[in-house]
Amino acid sequence: MQIILYLSVALIAIAFLVLVIFLAKALQSLSLTLESVSKTLDGLEKQLNGVTNETTVLLHKTNAIADDIQQKSESLNSVVDAVKDVGATVSHFNQTLQSISYKVDKQVEQNKDKLSQVIQWGNVLMELKDKWKERKQKTTVSEHEIMASERVNARSN
Repeated sequence: MQIILYLSVALIAIAFLVLVIFLAKALQSLSLTLESVSKTLDGLEKQLNGVTNETTVLLHKTNAIADDIQQKSESLNSVVDAVKDVGATVSHFNQTLQSISYKVDKQVEQNKDKLSQVIQWGNVLMELKDKWKERKQKTTVSEHEIMASERVNARSN
């Protein structure tokens, strides 16, 4: 019975030794895997830091662009307001011209007869002026002829 007891202890020791060897191999394999995971995580951390830095720079640029767009939008608003004012002024000017045109048309319509008479008198005056010029020219030509004939007579005498 003692031999069975020794053999059992020896068998338990061998089984324990095999278990320890398999556990050692499994732990060694697990250690290699954890080391690989650690290296991968270090690489990811570096990449994440790079992405974080680029994201921060991109965010600053985006904020600067947003501020620039805001300033330009405000400037553009003043330009739009100025154009609106010019449009209102042109519209008012157009309304004023239409009003004046309407009043002139109304006055011309009311004074059509008087205007017609003024034009007729103007034509009469123009004709009188033309006739007076013709007479003056004829008189001047006659005077020149008389003067020329007197000179001829004076030279002859």
